[in-house]
Amino acid sequence: MADDHKLTFWGFLKGIVKAVIGVALLLQALLFLVLMLAFMGILTGVMSEMGSDGSSTSVSVPQGAALLLNPAGVLVEQAAEQDPFEVALEEAYGTNRPREIAVHDLVTAIRSAAADDRIDALVLDLGGLSIPSIYASKMQMIANEVEVFKDSGKPVIAIGDYYSQEQYYIAAHADEIFMHDYGAIFMYGFGRYRTYYNELLTEKLNVTNHIFRVGTYKSALEPVLRNDMSEPAKEANLAYLNVLWRDYTDTVESARAMEPGAINDFANNTADAISAAGGDLAVAAVNLGLVDELKSRKDQIEYIQDIVGEDKDGDGFKRVGYRTYILGADGEEDGDAPDVAVVTASGTIVDGDEAVGVAAGDRIAGFLKDAREDEDVKAVVLRVDSGGGSAFASEVMRKEILALKEEGKPVVVSMGSLAASGGYWISANADEIWAAPTTITGSIGIFGMIQTLENTVAKAGIYSDGVGTTDLSGIIGAGLGPLPQEFGDVIQLSIEAGYERFLKIVGEARGLSRDEVDAIAQGRVWIGETALEIGLVDNLGYFDDAVAAAADLAGVGDDYDVVRIEDSKTRFEEFLEALGGASVKHGLIKMDEQLFGTTASGLETSGIRRLLAAARKEAAFYDTFNDPNATYVRCLECEPR
Repeated sequence: MADDHKLTFWGFLKGIVKAVIGVALLLQALLFLVLMLAFMGILTGVMSEMGSDGSSTSVSVPQGAALLLNPAGVLVEQAAEQDPFEVALEEAYGTNRPREIAVHDLVTAIRSAAADDRIDALVLDLGGLSIPSIYASKMQMIANEVEVFKDSGKPVIAIGDYYSQEQYYIAAHADEIFMHDYGAIFMYGFGRYRTYYNELLTEKLNVTNHIFRVGTYKSALEPVLRNDMSEPAKEANLAYLNVLWRDYTDTVESARAMEPGAINDFANNTADAISAAGGDLAVAAVNLGLVDELKSRKDQIEYIQDIVGEDKDGDGFKRVGYRTYILGADGEEDGDAPDVAVVTASGTIVDGDEAVGVAAGDRIAGFLKDAREDEDVKAVVLRVDSGGGSAFASEVMRKEILALKEEGKPVVVSMGSLAASGGYWISANADEIWAAPTTITGSIGIFGMIQTLENTVAKAGIYSDGVGTTDLSGIIGAGLGPLPQEFGDVIQLSIEAGYERFLKIVGEARGLSRDEVDAIAQGRVWIGETALEIGLVDNLGYFDDAVAAAADLAGVGDDYDVVRIEDSKTRFEEFLEALGGASVKHGLIKMDEQLFGTTASGLETSGIRRLLAAARKEAAFYDTFNDPNATYVRCLECEPR
């Protein structure tokens, strides 16, 4: 009888377990079905709304909303592509890496919002935006677009906890600027400081530096040759830094209706200003007129709520983030009108065919070739934002520019923040060169460097020796062994010939004699407005000005399409991009929700983090030296490192 009860109990228990498992399986099946239906609904929407060009679905913008411009990352000319799902996951789990923010995306968002009757205001929340001071022209592009937006009659409001010097340049153009009452704004001017390690290499590690260069001002190699900055380098650097700072102070003082000299006085007497404010940095900013009012985060949000209303949750203001907004903004379309093609050369110039992030010679030359062979393309704008790099890759691109001109298609160069050394090499032969007033250009010089470790390893009892059939065979063992003198002579002769080639290219393109070019070359960098005076550029202006000039040279009038020639996406990549847009539209992915960015100071206070970041940058830096002839036209002194 007991055994029967035991069997009955175990049978009952098994039944319960089976029932639980069955319910769990049923719930899993139902959940899977719901997800599949949701996915199929979005998929159907994507397929129905995708155009033949793979364009993504539009997004919903609340009527009367504010466009929230809250970029978080480093401002660049051309940002690497990012998977929207990966970005969403990073944001959800708080692991998002520093992103690259394309300046043209911000311009597109502001420009579209100005004409959009659904948008009633622009809110600048710039705390997460990092802008190297050398990128002054990018700050100007955004600030100029904010001014145009204001012409629409819609208010522009800047909010934030803090403002870095560079962020403030943009915020200064807002109608009203608010800051947290425990915040601060520091003005410290512009500087150029580098790390010098000649003593470490030569005295501590016994590295042998073989340097080949031409140019009094070609200071790219000074860190390995000296322990301080040379006087010629200081002269050249201070010349362009003074122009950058003058433009900064004049622009901010004009935007904020301040007395001339007020910003420079604050930067040089910050302690006095803070002392007069009772030691309160935020009050000092108000006293100077940098900020209109100090408000807590809550008060800043409520102020904007009074203008555009509350969001659905009631704890924020009605808004659409700029990344979400761009998904539905009208982009450049290739219609039936003649085309002005845009090709971008951004980043260090390297040999080969690499992805966005560097200016790969073969890839960009291929884009220029595509423009040459496309009958619809009547003119080309080459957007250059590079401090140079490989001389060979620069020449590969320049030859394609010459081929375009031979086809009768005008080429106009639009210089971004940097168009120096190799960046100028590829620009020189354009029909017109446009630079921003604060563009860094010139640096017409050339260098090469080889390091050998024969003295370093000798301390450990390691030596290199062998035989060869010629005087140059020793290069096989160079590195751990010495560099043959004959090979050094070859490299130096090549460098000198390369410099003369550079002078000839510029002279023939710009209508200058060899000596006239040499007088403004020697590796010296020039600011845009000075480059105009000495004949290195033709006009001062921005990207839109260069596009209009190219259309005018091509004789197409005002009726033309602007098309960007870049890496084409596969149909599957287009589908994923559209799916990401649909997911945002249907609320499965939320973007741009973060307010009050946290990197406002622009200064990294953790020494360990700064050291690790420097190590990563240094490793990536050396990866960009891949010229087959070990010959470089690169302005290291004007790159943001």
